[in-house]
Amino acid sequence: MTMGVLAAEPATSGEDLLASSSSTSQSISGAASNSTALSRRSESRQTTVSRSQIRTAARAEAAARKDLSIDKQARRLAKKLDAKVWTTEALNLWSGPGEKSEKLGLVDALQQVAVTGREQAGRTQVVIDGQSRWVTSDYLSQDKPKPEPKEPEGPSLGGACSNGSSIDAGRATLYEIHDVVCSNWPQVTSYGTWRGDGDHGQGRAIDIMVSGETGWAIADFLRANYSALGIEYIIYAQNIWSVERAGEGWRGMSDRGSVTANHYDHVHVTVY
Repeated sequence: MTMGVLAAEPATSGEDLLASSSSTSQSISGAASNSTALSRRSESRQTTVSRSQIRTAARAEAAARKDLSIDKQARRLAKKLDAKVWTTEALNLWSGPGEKSEKLGLVDALQQVAVTGREQAGRTQVVIDGQSRWVTSDYLSQDKPKPEPKEPEGPSLGGACSNGSSIDAGRATLYEIHDVVCSNWPQVTSYGTWRGDGDHGQGRAIDIMVSGETGWAIADFLRANYSALGIEYIIYAQNIWSVERAGEGWRGMSDRGSVTANHYDHVHVTVY
């Protein structure tokens, strides 16, 4: 009788176990080595950034020391020279005389500034608030410039009559018109109010005895301020303007035969 033998899977040899273990160990060792290399590269990058920051800070400190040295030298020169000049215009303040200089602010006109005696490329070195600055030389003056005369202001409402003229009228607004004209054009001294006809007879008209360009200046001013002065219409130099037809501006009138009748020698104003 033949006996069968149950075969089992062959046991793993020691060599196979060693090979497997060695492979795993090498894998772990390689991963560790890679990790160490990455860590070192990271540390290297961090070290590079830190050194760059240090160099940047060092350059900034060096620039600051240079600026302080320049300011100190400028103050010493200005003190030795003991001279000041006036700015004739508002001027830009520059860090130096060159075209690539940095703009550092502004100094107003009619300001007195100390100078160091140094001039270059059309600019003068000055000391402002203890700091060295450069400004355009052409706008500096040894003598204080006289301020530009102010443009005379135009006529305005309000004011008081100072030329001694006066009126007698039937409307309060006519007194206001007289005072406004008198204060702005004191050369006008003659006015007419009461007469026995029309608006004058009702006490609501005034004649301002004036001619030429001054008459037009007064007529246009009164027209521009008609609402504040309660004006209904104005006549001057054979032209009329009225609130009712304000959109038409000045309108020509027919010839009435004389200088006075055509209002060439006075501005007529009627109020409400």
